[in-house]
Amino acid sequence: MGKTGRHSRTIRTGAAVVALAGASLAGCSSEPTSLLAQGKIEIGSKGDQPGTSYSPHDGEFNGFDITVAREVLDRVGVKVTSSDFEGVLSKNRAHALHEGDVQLIAATYSITERRMKPKPEGGDGLDFVGPYASTRQGILVRTADAGRYKSHSDLNGRLVCVWEDTTSAAELKRSAYSQIRTVEMTDARDCVKALKEKKVDAVSTDQLILYGFMKDDRSLTVAHALTFGPFNDYGIAMAKGHRDDCEKLQQALMDYAQSNDWDRDFQINLPLVPKEDRDEARPTGDEIASQSCRDKPGNAKVDD
Repeated sequence: MGKTGRHSRTIRTGAAVVALAGASLAGCSSEPTSLLAQGKIEIGSKGDQPGTSYSPHDGEFNGFDITVAREVLDRVGVKVTSSDFEGVLSKNRAHALHEGDVQLIAATYSITERRMKPKPEGGDGLDFVGPYASTRQGILVRTADAGRYKSHSDLNGRLVCVWEDTTSAAELKRSAYSQIRTVEMTDARDCVKALKEKKVDAVSTDQLILYGFMKDDRSLTVAHALTFGPFNDYGIAMAKGHRDDCEKLQQALMDYAQSNDWDRDFQINLPLVPKEDRDEARPTGDEIASQSCRDKPGNAKVDD
């Protein structure tokens, strides 16, 4: 597939977490009741990200996150429908898992060392199954203004919207981007609304998410050349304490990611993503193995 940049990097982040009610165990040697054997699984997803995780009507969910969750669970014999998904905010994802509001999260959740670390060690106490897709951070602007944004310096002094508790918000706080003004809002819907109403100059988050917004509204455009930071790797998340379930889902994801189904589903949900970026987004088996069902990613660096 002509994989180059992302697939030769040192693995640092990843995405998506699967969690379980009240589970905060550092190790996984003692397995509680299997999540996969319960017959019904509730999955937390975003409701405001067209193309990745979207709820256009109450009780209905679609997008690549949703499709991946269904495909992976189907491969372990668990059938899910729209009624098994419910909306979560970015800042509430880990909390929803540990409180038992949902058992899994598929919501463009980036795998990081802090999120994977057991809670007694100061982490979020989550296991990931992933990555199922990877992307760099980018910029969404109004189509009429797109020609103004060709380099990072074109964002100096501009007001860029990000949402709370995301790796994108953290990235733009780095000193390298000190001349870019940022404002944090609750979630994607608020930022995109502010952009369309000309209250901010741009929105920044993962490019795959931004391409979903671009497809939904062609008055908005991804500034393709402007990217930030390392790749964010999305995974399905669960609370620690269910390593057997995690490893079953890992194998199912590896089978899915290496099949033509992954390509089909990606193109259906995110058709505007350029082919070179689609190839970069697709995970290898080694990447999935190095970041799934662990207390830290393989060869991980410490989060910034």
